[in-house]
Amino acid sequence: MSATVQQPSARQRVDCFSVFSTPDPSALPRIFEVFSLHGLIPSRCHSACLDSDDDQLVIDIQVSELPSGLADQLARRLRRVITVTEVLWSQKRAA
Repeated sequence: MSATVQQPSARQRVDCFSVFSTPDPSALPRIFEVFSLHGLIPSRCHSACLDSDDDQLVIDIQVSELPSGLADQLARRLRRVITVTEVLWSQKRAA
């Protein structure tokens, strides 16, 4: 019995979100809930308080191969999270 391994596409699209928030204990669960409601698990995420401003938390989130239009919808929903002050969104092609 042999297993078939699917090779990822040569240039996989990755949507990148930089979410700026007040450093509140509820910020991370509220932000990740936006992805969870769509059944999404980020492929990468990182959070840190900005060195220049202790009153600002930045969460960088990457999600691979989102359906068309969903990234824009996620960015709009993230902007409505109560602790969020700004959302930046971009796309890249991963090798």
